[in-house]
Amino acid sequence: MHTTKPETTGARGRGLALALVSACAFGGSGVAAKPLIEAGLDPLHMVWLRVAGAALVMLPLAWRHRALVRRRPVLLAGFGLLAVAGVQACYFAALSRIPVGVALLVEYLAPALVLGWVRFVQRRPVTRAAAVGVVLAVGGLACVVEVWSGLGFDAFGLLLALGAACCQVGYFVLSDQGAADDGTEAPDPLGVIAYGLLVGTLVLTVIARPWEMEFAVLARQAEMDGSGVPAGVLLAWIVLVATVAAYVTGVLSVRRLSPQVAGVVACLEAVIATVLAWVLLGERLSAPQVLGGMVVLAGAFIAQSATPAKASPEPVLGSLPGPLPEEPGAAEPRARSGEAGAGDEESAGTEASAADAGAPGATAPGAPLPRAAEPGAGTEPCGSAVVPGS
Repeated sequence: MHTTKPETTGARGRGLALALVSACAFGGSGVAAKPLIEAGLDPLHMVWLRVAGAALVMLPLAWRHRALVRRRPVLLAGFGLLAVAGVQACYFAALSRIPVGVALLVEYLAPALVLGWVRFVQRRPVTRAAAVGVVLAVGGLACVVEVWSGLGFDAFGLLLALGAACCQVGYFVLSDQGAADDGTEAPDPLGVIAYGLLVGTLVLTVIARPWEMEFAVLARQAEMDGSGVPAGVLLAWIVLVATVAAYVTGVLSVRRLSPQVAGVVACLEAVIATVLAWVLLGERLSAPQVLGGMVVLAGAFIAQSATPAKASPEPVLGSLPGPLPEEPGAAEPRARSGEAGAGDEESAGTEASAADAGAPGATAPGAPLPRAAEPGAGTEPCGSAVVPGS
């Protein structure tokens, strides 16, 4: 037993490092894209360059997982249309009108919107913690956009950022309803990402018309707070670091961490993006906006943690905390079906009491990056470690 703990600790340490790299990479995408948009590149063309470039790099993975096209066509189409094309097109268009940090914070309403779908559309109850998370997220957003001054930012830009959040919700609902419950093998998240990028490229090619792009912009210098930076360098960063590396490290991190820990680290993306925009672009937020952003992230995390697990066959009361590997006496789900012994029944009763009290547990889809489910988590492998398109 003692010989396995260092390996577990080492794996978690590597997972945390990968999650931090992913959050930093995603957080730097908007900072690199905004100077290109301000230099004359259309936001849709910027999205097409990012998605098409990443799809080209991920093409070998798509070939390796080509069976996914036959096994999960709806999931791939949904990820490509909503989580890739929809989220990124709305997010990049929002960047042309509002600050990077504000656009990303509005996107973080997605977990709260998912809970709204569960409560009012699916008509399933949610925990008190979930409701508190939604209230915090909405209240924090009011501070970020400065509603007391009649909205401190472009209203259409805010709607575009909200559209990105809604596209995330659409993908979560689609993947939740299209998930396989027959015990078939879950799709590899890297394969889903690769095909999602390919589908997104096809859709964006029709919408963005890249042949009309002003390619001369890529040969010039882009301005970052008064300093010139080669546009080609910024584009390479967006494709290779802020997309490919961000997705891959995000998936690898969730395979080594619990969804809850990965979700906490993913929330750093908005903080990193705001700090980078402050330092590199000169986009400074007021004290109420910074405070509101912190409240949005807190609310998003609470809402995400309290969202019910996908595979729950009973009315949703909130997710139950999963048993830790170090606790061999923890209750198994079979205790609820009457198949366990008296000790398991007692543990199951304790867990049920915690659920009734509104204790948050395993994370359900709350952010758009496909991920591998942790053993015993009871969730679909496409979940919420990292916000795509940011």
